[in-house]
Amino acid sequence: MKNLKFWLVALCFIAYVSAEAQEKKKFKVHTVGFYNLENLFDTINDTTKFDERSPIMEMKANQAEVYEKKVKNMARVISEIGREVTNNSPVILGVCEVENREVLEDVVNDSSLIQKDYGIVHYNSPDVRSIDVALIYQKAYFTPISTSSHELKIFDDSNNKRIYTRDQLLVSGKLEGEMIHIIVNHWPSRSGGEAKSRPKRVAAAKLSKKLLDSLQSDDPYAKVFIMGDLNDDPINASVKDVLQAQNKKENLGLKGLYNPYIDMFKKEGLGTTAYRDAWSLFDQIMFTQPLLDKDYSSFRVYKSGIFNKNYLVNKRGRYKGYPKRSFADGGFTDGFSDHFPVYAYLIKEVVD
Repeated sequence: MKNLKFWLVALCFIAYVSAEAQEKKKFKVHTVGFYNLENLFDTINDTTKFDERSPIMEMKANQAEVYEKKVKNMARVISEIGREVTNNSPVILGVCEVENREVLEDVVNDSSLIQKDYGIVHYNSPDVRSIDVALIYQKAYFTPISTSSHELKIFDDSNNKRIYTRDQLLVSGKLEGEMIHIIVNHWPSRSGGEAKSRPKRVAAAKLSKKLLDSLQSDDPYAKVFIMGDLNDDPINASVKDVLQAQNKKENLGLKGLYNPYIDMFKKEGLGTTAYRDAWSLFDQIMFTQPLLDKDYSSFRVYKSGIFNKNYLVNKRGRYKGYPKRSFADGGFTDGFSDHFPVYAYLIKEVVD
């Protein structure tokens, strides 16, 4: 399999890999990803939500034009994640910071994505800012079997009042006939400081771990992805201690969780979002041990990465080098998001 990386980069969608001497094998490649869409709100004042604080709603003029451009920018990025390898956009993409299902419908119906025929899994969550997580998927490849939303119940230590935040989304379904499970997250922010807010993210990690344990109790060989904007780095307690995610494949037991973003953060210094000239790798995709098996008769993860193409990077000003966000200083920048997307390539041998 030494030539696998070369062929994956060089070919589109079907990769040909030299396995032994003159023997050649064919591989099918799909992209699974996650993207924080940075305040994807519509221009309608929903009286049941606190959406007046959204950047678009706070603008004094041109709301409709800004929304249309924001949608088009999001669709462009999604259409290009993984495309250079698979000649396709992601077959499965978790997202966060969306106001409702309707904004996602606008994204997937944009001219750059409409031919992909994306389905949407979305639940309204009780988040105080009215932002949700969701999953989009190409119907030609993935079929949801069950979906559920799971409340994260956390409380303010000072007054014991509940803090309303994002639910966690669990989607189980078949990718070309193979069962996989995806847990989509957007954990509580670091508002008030990392240390003070840490227990909230630890609680979020415990909820994800509970969902993972339940799936593995039913099937120890379950192929599970945990993805999202965790507002924690791969080395923080929520990921390292609660989820017990590891960066050594050889150390994983059957129910182990592998996190390729640990080494990207610790060894390569990579990140998905920046603040005060420091990079954080909050956006991650972790997966269970069965997705690492070397038997490619079913889907396995070959490679993970950060989609940080040049056009997604700010070229000037105080945020030079940062992700080119959509909103800054009370206006629209014609940018994309303050987070880079992340992705994983799934490969499977094609038998003639």
